[in-house]
Amino acid sequence: MIEEFETIDEFLAHRTSDVEEAVRQAAAAEIMPRFRQLTADEIDEKSGPHDLVTDADRKAEAYLTEALAKLLPGSVVVGEEAVHANPATYEAIQGQAPVWIVDPVDGTRQFVHGDTGFCTLVALAVGGVVHASWTYAPARDQLAVAVRGRGARLDDELLRPGPPMPGRDLKIATSHPDYTTDEQKRALLGLRTEGVRPRPCGSAGLEYLAIARGELDATAFSWEAAWDHAAGLLLVEEAGGAHLTLTGEPFRITGGNALPFTAARDETTARRVRGLLTAGL
Repeated sequence: MIEEFETIDEFLAHRTSDVEEAVRQAAAAEIMPRFRQLTADEIDEKSGPHDLVTDADRKAEAYLTEALAKLLPGSVVVGEEAVHANPATYEAIQGQAPVWIVDPVDGTRQFVHGDTGFCTLVALAVGGVVHASWTYAPARDQLAVAVRGRGARLDDELLRPGPPMPGRDLKIATSHPDYTTDEQKRALLGLRTEGVRPRPCGSAGLEYLAIARGELDATAFSWEAAWDHAAGLLLVEEAGGAHLTLTGEPFRITGGNALPFTAARDETTARRVRGLLTAGL
């Protein structure tokens, strides 16, 4: 299955920096030259006005698809824009071949509006297990890398925020109402209680990074798209955090999760947020 290296761990021991470089180069070549330079004909709607795609998304994904497949022979790429064009592409996440899960511009709406709150997300998974992830915010020159069992870092900083400060309100980023069912809205209403400060989320990838840095306590998200969650969930895990669905199980990138789910900076907080979500039902 892997021609140059016998295992994913061996690949990561030798080529993690090459993946970092591919992510940086994709952003330098295809994303940043278009930042605050987009014209109307370079922006399209997908499912609605909050679901945008630009030439930067398409071209950065094409760049990464070629570069990542070359780095790991036998691997496949599941990218957000490729799945939009052909939904069957998503099924590769269920298989046993190594899968690169790519969101070329996470936070496209922010990107379109000239805000720096967007990032490129890449995760490497096998059999539904994420082994490594890269979260790159090019407009902020921040790169976070997580490798299963080897921790999480933002540039040269080890990410290990620990639990929230006792007695402080929990800061939680939540799904946009456009992406929630009526039942999920009721669950999210459980967060509107004393001791909790919910707010709408921005880029999912950057919200996960905020948890790993201790700037945010938790998220409560109601959609499953693996390209939004795979990279960030490993980042949170390797920083000492946890994630739980409504049934109390960890979120699965292969789907079938009870939603909304939470990711939090420690397991105690994850269980607390899950309890609030279930209380809202």
